[in-house]
Amino acid sequence: MPAKQGLTVVSDIDVQAREIDFVTRFASNWDALKNILGIMRPIEKSTGTTLRAYTTQAKSGLATSPAEGEEIPYTEFEITETLKEDLTIEKYSKATSIEAVNKYGADVAIQKTDDQFLIELQNKVLNEFYDFIKTGTLTGSETTFQMALAMARGKVIDKFNKLSKNVSEIVGFVNVLDVFQYLGSANITIQTQFGLQYVKDFMGYNTLFLLSEPNILRGTVIATAVENIDLYYINPSNSDFAKLGLVYRTDGETNLIGFHANGNYGTAVGEVFALMGMKLWAEYLDAIAVITFGSSPEPPLEPSITLDKSTAAVDVGSTVTITATTVPTDAEVTWTSSDTTVATVSDGVVTGVANGDATITATNSTASATCSVVVGTGA
Repeated sequence: MPAKQGLTVVSDIDVQAREIDFVTRFASNWDALKNILGIMRPIEKSTGTTLRAYTTQAKSGLATSPAEGEEIPYTEFEITETLKEDLTIEKYSKATSIEAVNKYGADVAIQKTDDQFLIELQNKVLNEFYDFIKTGTLTGSETTFQMALAMARGKVIDKFNKLSKNVSEIVGFVNVLDVFQYLGSANITIQTQFGLQYVKDFMGYNTLFLLSEPNILRGTVIATAVENIDLYYINPSNSDFAKLGLVYRTDGETNLIGFHANGNYGTAVGEVFALMGMKLWAEYLDAIAVITFGSSPEPPLEPSITLDKSTAAVDVGSTVTITATTVPTDAEVTWTSSDTTVATVSDGVVTGVANGDATITATNSTASATCSVVVGTGA
């Protein structure tokens, strides 16, 4: 007797476990990042919500307190919308062929590619955030890494003071090579979570993220307050999506990502689909400090050449050495003689050929120097 329809078989359980594992790991990773960044809780939004970033300032300072009985004047603030972006649902998929499973085994062909798929989805959200914070308008320039760190933190605190808002923690973003160049041989504890490296409690920063180019260029420090960072998301388990017959596995708590796996018999591949609408956002662009540092490069030195002697004498058949000093020091020097029947020269070594006078010239790019040589017996 054949099995009844609707029976849950082993392959169904394997797929469900795979979906649960994926969304659980994704949610756990973001929980870790939220803790590092200090984000209290993700904020759910509906599809099509427009996120806005602002700059704000008092137009003419605090209004003067009125005299007794006079009308109280308003303090006028200017709030400027500087950036807006729609929060949208985004769709991604990948497929693993039956040939790949046969060749490499399920652990490699499926699990390893699922792991990388998860990382790429996470990185997409992070990379967009890195590009976003580069647009911060609290800009400045310092000469050293230490001063850039200090001033970036100071500018953020100053801005929040002016907004009469509290700052509990400051987070910073720097290039990892700048940190190690600054520290030299000193040891610090670097932590890693979510694929990110960071240092806790470093020079006034609660968390300092160590990034690489192109996420943050060398010679740049970016800082803001944790109160300025929010994580917005669209719930993939939205009932409207289910009306299309699209049911995705979610974590069940914050539902940051939807994930579905199934086999395609027509192409003999295992397909997975991800549904995600997430964005890290900062409400105030003028509460993000972007400070560059580093001395201006020295102008290139003009090519020059000097000789250790301006005159020399040498016997016929003998040699005398002329030494050249050049700028730059590794410049190539070309040696010539005005009269090779009297004296020849090679790499600064002059050989007397016959009685007479010759001028030895050393040339370095656009610069040159000369030495007058007298050749004769007993010279």
